Amino acid sequence: MDTERKKLEKSLKPHWVWAIAFGSAIGWGAFVLPTDWISQAGPVGVVIGILLGAALMMIIGVSYGFLIEKFPVTGGEFAYAYIGFGRIFAFIAGWFLTLGYTCIVALNASALALLAKFLFPDFVRTGNLYTVAGYEVSIIQIAIASIALILFAFLNIRGASFSGQTQFVFSIILIIGIVLLAVGAIFSEGPSISNVQPMFSPDQSVIASILTILAIAPFAYVGFDNIPQAAEEFQFEAKKAFGLIIWSLVAAGLAYSAMIIITASSMPWQSLLVQIQETGSVWGTGDAIESYMGRIGVFVIAAAVTMGIFTGLNGFYLSASRLTFAMGRARILPEIFRKLHPEHHTPYVGILFTMALCLIAPWFGREALLWVVDMSSTGVAIAYFFCTATAYKFFRWSENQPDGDYHKAVAPGRKLLSLIGMISAIGFLVLLLLPWSPASLGKESYIALGVWIVIGIVFYLLNAKRYNQISRKDMNYLILEKEEIQ
Repeated sequence: MDTERKKLEKSLKPHWVWAIAFGSAIGWGAFVLPTDWISQAGPVGVVIGILLGAALMMIIGVSYGFLIEKFPVTGGEFAYAYIGFGRIFAFIAGWFLTLGYTCIVALNASALALLAKFLFPDFVRTGNLYTVAGYEVSIIQIAIASIALILFAFLNIRGASFSGQTQFVFSIILIIGIVLLAVGAIFSEGPSISNVQPMFSPDQSVIASILTILAIAPFAYVGFDNIPQAAEEFQFEAKKAFGLIIWSLVAAGLAYSAMIIITASSMPWQSLLVQIQETGSVWGTGDAIESYMGRIGVFVIAAAVTMGIFTGLNGFYLSASRLTFAMGRARILPEIFRKLHPEHHTPYVGILFTMALCLIAPWFGREALLWVVDMSSTGVAIAYFFCTATAYKFFRWSENQPDGDYHKAVAPGRKLLSLIGMISAIGFLVLLLLPWSPASLGKESYIALGVWIVIGIVFYLLNAKRYNQISRKDMNYLILEKEEIQ
């Protein structure tokens, strides 16, 4: 059995890694989704749900920080699931996470087309082809999304350091954009904090409002877990990763909350929602900003959301390609996935594979894509579970607890936090999968989830023989670069 293990170059600086996590977590969502979320939970309900979600992600981040420090290899949750539960569960975690990352790349590209539709509606409607789930698909939108996907694929092939540098610049411009929108809201005549009344959705209880938003936290903050995917490329000590996770989540939580308050304060939020419905607006947040800052505000938020889209494309291309590279190196994906670019030394096959899958998405329209993305939150929550459960197995409550299979550290605090993280991940899955949950997936998303599971089973059965022939010692080396797990 060939056990060659190719390595990625160490080229990422700490502030670049922070930008990869922050920019990926924010993406386009902070600028496109505020009115959708406000309609579900009310402004304060959204802010509480979003900040609680950040707090839970930080608890989950404790497990990530520990495992990154102990196992600084690419693959993230794929590697962690292997450590804690073996190779079958590693494949399950990797399979769902590949879907999640790929969907988010595709959704960021579609958000760029949506932005163009808002800014240049007549131009984008040129060449309408057909309608999917009520959403008009035009050749212009397909072209915009496709060009973005191709461009960022080739930017990522050029190298992790180039991706990291551009990610940091994009993130800073994004933050400046939010600050300018906030300053505009403070000094303009129209916006008022009194417009956030009623604070919660009058159609449901306060708890239901908060839970509706809390359930989407895995989707809202997915991106901080791009840090473990890049761990093998750190130019710095892996123990710094935990601090980068925390600061990226703090920044993301504040950015989301700021955009919710800015949007809701622009005018009475219920009137804003009625206006959006009556006009058939494709971007309610853009309408809210335009109401008090005019076209200048539209330019500012357009620049900010463009940066958010770019950071999302960049960050998730990086993560999807590193994950498929790690799975290829473990021989559960075809050998071609572990090849590195001869000049740039990047896992270019994973980047091109992600691009090829995502280029299909623009042809189906944004509504159809949202069904798949909603379902991908399930995959992210599954990945969080494997990470926290593996970390939980590494800690002991006390000296009296038997050591088991691992050289466990006595760390009752961290064991408790990993347990809370594990329960949180299960809670996210319950909220998403139980039909009577306020945040339950729609019928189309359940169908998409079922299809992906079936494809995964078939794919595993086709590759299982090669994957399972590798000895435990060799597999440890391929995934973790060490022959024993300690």
